[in-house]
Amino acid sequence: MDVGALAAAGVALIVGLLTWTQSRATNRRSDFQTITDRLDREVTEERTQRKLLTRAYLDLHGWARRVGPDTPAGPAPEPPAELDLTPWR
Repeated sequence: MDVGALAAAGVALIVGLLTWTQSRATNRRSDFQTITDRLDREVTEERTQRKLLTRAYLDLHGWARRVGPDTPAGPAPEPPAELDLTPWR
């Protein structure tokens, strides 16, 4: 076989391998960015819900301190409308 053809095939193989490796690295970076963006969004939503849940708990606790066990009481305070309580229902 011709040495030039073998050299060209070898160079093409190396270039193909380098291109494939680079594209995999780019895909991994893109996947990592997508995952971190999603996690950041979920953490932000979790913090918001946690603040709302804390506020609802403190409102209920304050209501319970004002109303004794033998005191006629009105209805308990409603939780904030934007609080998502579906996991507890």
